Amino acid sequence: MTEHEVFLVKDSWNLFRKMDPHQIGNVFYSRLFLQMPSLRSMFKPSMKDQYAKIVVMLDLIVSKLHSLDEITEDIRQLAIRHTAYGVSPAHYKLVGDALLWTLAKGLGNKWTEETDAAWTVCYRVLSDTMINAAQDPPN
Repeated sequence: MTEHEVFLVKDSWNLFRKMDPHQIGNVFYSRLFLQMPSLRSMFKPSMKDQYAKIVVMLDLIVSKLHSLDEITEDIRQLAIRHTAYGVSPAHYKLVGDALLWTLAKGLGNKWTEETDAAWTVCYRVLSDTMINAAQDPPN
């Protein structure tokens, strides 16, 4: 990611992050399950903990954008756990679409084409790392 893309992601996340994590998670997962209802079965009936987890994970990733190598192993391990839950490479596109949609709705007129492009690059880096880890777990 370029310095400018990192700036745009961090700046928009700082605005977005001020929202209630429960609301963020609810909107994100509602969108995801609307796109693919069968994904709902991968989660516990109560989503409250999951709502917080996604915000905490995104917060960590955004905070480390200048030094992603520090959390690459954490991201790889997350991917391997997700594979055990039944996540496939095709699911990552749906998750990315739901994430970008949620960010756009939450940020309203502060969501620009440039911000969208920066988040798209950010998510691609994250999802590529996770997909590669899931397909080639360490021995």
